[in-house]
Amino acid sequence: MSQIFHGSCLCGSIRFSVRGFQQQAANCHCTMCRKFHGAAFGTLVGVQGLNWISGQALLKDYVAANGTIRSFCPNCGASLGFRGKEAPLEAIELAIATFDEDIPVTIDAQIYTAYKANWCELNRDLPAFAEGRET
Repeated sequence: MSQIFHGSCLCGSIRFSVRGFQQQAANCHCTMCRKFHGAAFGTLVGVQGLNWISGQALLKDYVAANGTIRSFCPNCGASLGFRGKEAPLEAIELAIATFDEDIPVTIDAQIYTAYKANWCELNRDLPAFAEGRET
C-alpha cells in the first residue's frame, strides 16, 4: 500500500494529492523562479499519481516569453508549479512548499546559480550548476 501526500494553496481553494516523487529535486535560482516564488529560489519536484482533489478549474497559468508555464491560485496568489513549454498539466512540477505534510524528498542540486540573488549564499554541500543540470 503506497502512501498519499497532500498539498494545497495558501487559501485551500486548490487541493491535490500525489502518490510519489521523482528522484531529483533542485533549488532553482533562475530569475523567473525567484520572482514567481518571491524568494531566493524556487524548489520544485516532479510527482507521480497527481490527483486534483479540488480547485483544478481555478488554476491560472502565466506563460513566460520562453514558453514555460507557471501555475498559481488566483484567490491567494500561491505559486503551485512549473511546466516546460507546451507541457500538459499532468507534467507539472509542484512547489515542495505547497505540501501539507513532510514529504520524502531530498534536495540534490542548485540550478541556474548564474542568476542567483547577490544576497543569497549557496549551500556548499550541494552541487551547483550555473545553468540547468549538466548531463
